[in-house]
Amino acid sequence: QVQLLESGGGLVQAGGSLRLSCVASGRFFSVNPMGWSRQAPGNERELVATITSSGRSNYTDSVKDRFTISRDNVKNTVSLEMNSLKPEDTAVYYCTAQALLRSGVRRTFWGQGTQVTVSS
Repeated sequence: QVQLLESGGGLVQAGGSLRLSCVASGRFFSVNPMGWSRQAPGNERELVATITSSGRSNYTDSVKDRFTISRDNVKNTVSLEMNSLKPEDTAVYYCTAQALLRSGVRRTFWGQGTQVTVSS
């Protein structure tokens, strides 16, 4: 019903930067909010950042002032600019979106995930 396709993960040294992108496609009226979560080995999935269609954003404390989330409401895309990366940012990052489906049902969807590895 809704597909979320992520791109942009990879390997970077500590202090470096990466940009993740995600595009939503499928049969829906809207996707709001959109965001990113991450899961490191042995840890629970953690919500990293979210953004509403009006541009209001929220971040988990550990990434504030380092990560910036943005979105394009026309293209149904969401991006995460990650700066000053630390080894503890290493995780699989998942795009997430709450979609209002054409059936009238509202559901949360997840992408397949993209690996981000930060070396020390």
